[in-house]
Amino acid sequence: MVSIRLTAAQAMVRWLVAQRIATAAGDHPFFAGAWAIFGHGNVAGIGEALHTARDTLPTWRAHNEQTMAHAAIAFAKQSRRERAMVCTTSIGPGALNMVTAAALAHVNRLPVLLVPGDVFANRRPDPVLQQVEDFEDATVSANDCFRPVSRYFDRITRPEQLLSALPRGMAVLTDPAQCGPVTLSFCQDVQAEAFDWPATFFDPTVWRIRRPHPDPVELDALEQAIRASRAPLVVAGGGIRYSGAEEALAHLAEQTGIGVAETQAGKGSLGWEHPQALGAIGVTGTTAANQAADHADLIIGIGTRLQDFTTGSRALIDGARQNLIQVNVQAYDAAKHHAQTVVGDARATIEALAARLAGWRTAAASGATGAAHWHGESGYVLAAPQVVGALPSDAQVIGAVWRSTGEDNVVVCAAGGLPGELHKNWRTRRVGGYHVEYGFSCMGYEIAAGLGVKMAAPDSDVVVMVGDGSYMMANSEIATAVAMGLTLTIVLLDNRGFGCINRLQQACGGIPFNNLLVDTRHVVMPAIDFAQHAQSMGAAARKVSGIAELETAMAERAAGVSILVIDTDPSTVTTAGGAWWDVAVPEVSERPAVKQAREAYARQVQRRQQGVVE
Repeated sequence: MVSIRLTAAQAMVRWLVAQRIATAAGDHPFFAGAWAIFGHGNVAGIGEALHTARDTLPTWRAHNEQTMAHAAIAFAKQSRRERAMVCTTSIGPGALNMVTAAALAHVNRLPVLLVPGDVFANRRPDPVLQQVEDFEDATVSANDCFRPVSRYFDRITRPEQLLSALPRGMAVLTDPAQCGPVTLSFCQDVQAEAFDWPATFFDPTVWRIRRPHPDPVELDALEQAIRASRAPLVVAGGGIRYSGAEEALAHLAEQTGIGVAETQAGKGSLGWEHPQALGAIGVTGTTAANQAADHADLIIGIGTRLQDFTTGSRALIDGARQNLIQVNVQAYDAAKHHAQTVVGDARATIEALAARLAGWRTAAASGATGAAHWHGESGYVLAAPQVVGALPSDAQVIGAVWRSTGEDNVVVCAAGGLPGELHKNWRTRRVGGYHVEYGFSCMGYEIAAGLGVKMAAPDSDVVVMVGDGSYMMANSEIATAVAMGLTLTIVLLDNRGFGCINRLQQACGGIPFNNLLVDTRHVVMPAIDFAQHAQSMGAAARKVSGIAELETAMAERAAGVSILVIDTDPSTVTTAGGAWWDVAVPEVSERPAVKQAREAYARQVQRRQQGVVE
């Protein structure tokens, strides 16, 4: 048998380069590149290996381990999970900085290969610099924190373990049901150890993302339920996008007249002007979609994990009191909320269903009237302020951005009040034009994600919308985007604190406290010049005085990284649409406002238990 003598790190990198993925556009390398922040735990082993492969597996340097992983995850999301990236760090703090990103990928079912350095397997220098020691278990390191947020975890303590660990990890990354982060915790001494590897281990391998068809019995039950229904509703989730089912869904909706509502991950499954498109559903949903859910006698979730913002904390969608069928490639998700299950790929299921339902149409109205009414309501909140000098709302800024962008736009966001306003009001023009991470709702994802989205869709006009709170948490990848020569727009809405949680705090009877800067314990009120800060990292930045100037600035954007800062009103939010969200209010308080909020909360819980929907 022919063998090749390489270090374990060299072998890993060579193997990664040889992995390819079959797509509709042909075969491509599965790993588009690596993100690396080097330290003593990975610079000598993995660093040397990546340098050798720098032309076949490009390596980029970021400024923060969490945000570089966010960029990699956003790249995978925008690539429909058909491509991924590698992220490597040193041990200790560098590795632990990636745990939040791992959780984000885990929640959102997105592929990323995380390779944190680990302690010495031979323990000669034990404890090594940055090692976290467990007093009771010498086999534990800081990297064990990745276990609950990884779909597959392995610790590489011998070079030959890679012969099985790498294929196992790749199988997870390309599996439509198990997809998520893979962590290979790579002991730093092992990275540098040599081994005689079988030459065949490095042969190019083409992986295919399987498309499992639904069980015929489950498909029969779904067809019968639809034929027996009076007012069915489809709830489209992220699985629509990952299976490339948008056209199939549009055809099914047109053929049957069934209305389609969308989750955050599923937004854009239908274009906003499609006659069966009812828009966002749930806590941040449109009036049209939520009323359709109220009146539906059959709800069909397709490719959604039905988190509480989608179900209205089960006040809007709940299989215990409704006829709910879940189509999902992952049986765990399909069985949620007492749903009948159809386990299978979204596109395969929709196509099979469309063939079975040929000639059948729902007797209920499609919801077009409700959708048209919502577009009117939404248009009103998206319009520029009528009061001279008034601070704009988030929705008004969204309206300005939407009017200033075209068909090639991708809007990127993640946390705070903006995702709710975008979910309700952003009018998605095309597939892939809406990229909002709301499974983990992770502050700090936005700017790094914009970088990853731009790498996945280089011809798109990528616009990141971010609040000042998230910006302050993670802005360093602006410098990375500048260094990479990317063209990226960041619209920074400054409401001077955490406006979304400030509103929630007051809705629960609380006094404004520790959210907006003015309500924090401070000696000097911060006056942050965000434009100047962004300029210091090499971006073109300016602060605009209002909506009109924002639209002008959007039209004047040039190549490179552009930051547009605008002051906004922290108290204004779109009140139309929406559904109840279960946020527990204290049972005991000395404050009358909290007592009143608790009474209102108790009534809502009771109504939900009685099956009453508002």
